[in-house]
Amino acid sequence: MNNNKTTLEEAKKLIQFYPDWPKEGVNFVDLLPLLSDADTFGVIIEELGNHLTTPNVAAPEARGFLFAAPLLVTDSKAHNLITFRKSGKLPANEGDLQKVSIVKEYGEDSLYFRKSDLQNAQITNGVVEISILDDILATGGTALKMAEHLEALTVSKNGVEYPVKVKEFIFLADLGFLGGRALLEKVAPVYSLITF
Repeated sequence: MNNNKTTLEEAKKLIQFYPDWPKEGVNFVDLLPLLSDADTFGVIIEELGNHLTTPNVAAPEARGFLFAAPLLVTDSKAHNLITFRKSGKLPANEGDLQKVSIVKEYGEDSLYFRKSDLQNAQITNGVVEISILDDILATGGTALKMAEHLEALTVSKNGVEYPVKVKEFIFLADLGFLGGRALLEKVAPVYSLITF
């Protein structure tokens, strides 16, 4: 990065909105322009990392991956990434695949994760603490269902069962007018870099 570091306010100006896409009544928020410049993307990743307090990060496909995976090679606390994939994208052994049914602004959907991916999670004070990280906080439905499914599990290491706890939700942007923050704050604190 150069000394003329991009600011979050400058990054916010790159975000584009597409009304009535993918269907009427939905205002699609396009964050991909943030990937068009290394300095901008670097600032976004650095800011996300500054707010991450756990070694374990759960992120949904696909844009959540774009912002969570780089944290594994930064100075952030990230150590392990638990991926939530769309149907048919995640191979798994018998009994390993977990289905998460969600309702989004434009219809029902499902995500899948593997219980075995939690085996790489780090334990903090007797608990598997997880941060859920995604690009956009809209209604909060996806993140809430992810949290509920994760917290219903335990991780077994060396004969000891450790509970899973979602410690925080981190988003690049929050569409505050949709009320997702209030829903998620019943589970854990919510942080977003940008609020619309």
